[in-house]
This record gives sequence, C-alpha cells and structure tokens, in this order.
Amino acid sequence: MMKTEDPRERCKLSKAPAYTDPRFGCEPERRPMREYIEKGVVVIDKPPGPTSHEVVSWVRDILAVSKAAHTGTLDPKVSGVLPVLLAVATKLTGIFHADKEYVCLMKLHGDVNEARVREVAAEFTGKIYQRPPLKSAVRRRVRIRTVHYIDIKEIEGREVLMIVGCEAGTYIRMLCHHIGLALGVGAHMAQLRRTKSLPFDESDMTTLQDLKDAYVLYEEGEEGFLRELIIPMEHTLGHLRCIIVKDTAVDALCHGANLAVPGISRIEDGINIGEQVVIYTNKGEAVCMGRALMSSDEMLRAEEGICVDTDRVFMAPGTYMRVWKCRGG
Repeated sequence: MMKTEDPRERCKLSKAPAYTDPRFGCEPERRPMREYIEKGVVVIDKPPGPTSHEVVSWVRDILAVSKAAHTGTLDPKVSGVLPVLLAVATKLTGIFHADKEYVCLMKLHGDVNEARVREVAAEFTGKIYQRPPLKSAVRRRVRIRTVHYIDIKEIEGREVLMIVGCEAGTYIRMLCHHIGLALGVGAHMAQLRRTKSLPFDESDMTTLQDLKDAYVLYEEGEEGFLRELIIPMEHTLGHLRCIIVKDTAVDALCHGANLAVPGISRIEDGINIGEQVVIYTNKGEAVCMGRALMSSDEMLRAEEGICVDTDRVFMAPGTYMRVWKCRGG
C-alpha cells in the first residue's frame, strides 16, 4: 500500500518550535473511520466493460459517501488502475496529471518482420502528434504528447505485447493505429490494461467486491480491512512540497485565509515562488493547498508577510481552536 515520506520528516528547515495540542485533530492514520473514508482515496482494479463514471458511482454507494471522483478516465474496454477520490479528497481533482503506464496487446493486420516491428515502435518514443479519436471526452484537435518508452515484451505472429509509459492524455489506441500505418500493414489495439497512474500503481489496487466485503465487516464492527484498502489523502501528496504550521494558524487557514509568516513552524527546502505547496499540521494532517509567494529561504528569513496564497481547503473549520479575530470583531 502506498506510503510516502511523512511531511514532518521532509520539513527540515525549522522556523519556530511548536507544540501541538492532542485535544485537536489527529494523525491521518488514526482518524475515526467515517472521517478516514471521507478523506481517502481508493484505487479500484477496474474491470473491462463499465465506464469510469459507473465504477465511481458504485464506490460512492458502497462507502456511503456524498461524492466521489476519478482521476484519469479509462475507456470502458480498458481495465486496470482507477484512482477514486472520496468526499473531501475530491478537492485533489486535477493535481494528478502524472504519467501513465499500460500493458497493451497490439494486433497487426499483416505479417511484419519482428526486427522491423521493434525498429518502428522505437520511432514513436519521445514527442508525438495525436488527434483524439471520435469517441473521446476532449476536443478533437492535434496535440503533442510524450511517450517515454515502448518496451516490446513478446511478438507471436501478428500479436505484439508491449508496455507503454507515457504522458497523461496519450491515446494508446491511436498509437497502435499509427504504428500500424508506419509498418504499412495497419494495426489496432486488441487489449489494454493500465498498470500505473502515478502516484498509484497495481500494488495499491482493490476490487469492487473486496471493497464491498470490507465495508460490510466495518458495519459489523471490524474496520481493519477497510483501513487497509483506503489510502489517506495525505499519502498521495508526496510529489508536492510542504510547510508545517502552528496549531494557532490552522483554523484561519480552514476559513480560507492565506498563510502568514508568523504561522510557520517548519519548511521543506526547495520551494520556489509560484509553486503549489501543501500546508500540514504538526500531526501530519493536510490543511490546505496554495501557491507559494516566497521561496523556502525567504520564508525562513522573513518576520512578516503573506507566504502562501490559499486556494484549496481540506480541513473543516473548528477542527482546531480559533485564536484569530474577524475585522471589527
């Protein structure tokens, strides 16, 4: 199961020692089960047949959450890694524009020498041009996408088994079609399975049936199995730099306030101006996200000023004590 480095370990630049009150909040792994679900991500092994939207709807019903969303739509015919964001975690939508990996079975329409197949496939690595197929969720215009690698594992007759690592938004169906055109015989995608949708991979997956069984056990008083299947949202944010704040700054941030320098406890090195950062409590809870208005060094040296422009809030107001005052109040 996914486990990224704790933000409390990553934030090595200490600005102000801070005590965290055990009466407020808790470490993500120790949240009460309902809150644990609603601030989690579950990675479904999507079977071929249903649409991504149907799978998300089933997950929402199984876990009794008010809303859920998926990252990286899968064609109904495609199976594999489908991350589903639950309730509060739906606010993470749009930040996982990461690379994908697929296992693809390509069927050639004519006989081609194996060496020639490998040679031509290699020509499709790097930046390629694609126009989305007729049945797609995006506007049909030519786009540039990056194919990182095409690793041909086996060729048997006209069937080519390969692993493709690529940028999000790459259409493997079109890639097979274009490889077939370049070979002069034509080709189509016969089968496709997504094995990675970073930061998630097959090791994070569960099936809909196992999720349902775990939820039934939770209702009967055994929550351990369900905790193993759901990933706390904090574990999915390791690709973004982070800041840890004092308890006294948390509630203002929960109300949408920007982060001021006096609220900082510790900082991760390497933050640049304009970079998206995550703000955590001293217990490792994600409070909000925003754009850095200062670099790590500037935050460390500054005594006042706004250092992060908050744009997404994850934590509910009132989770921590309120120590700030409204204007005029």
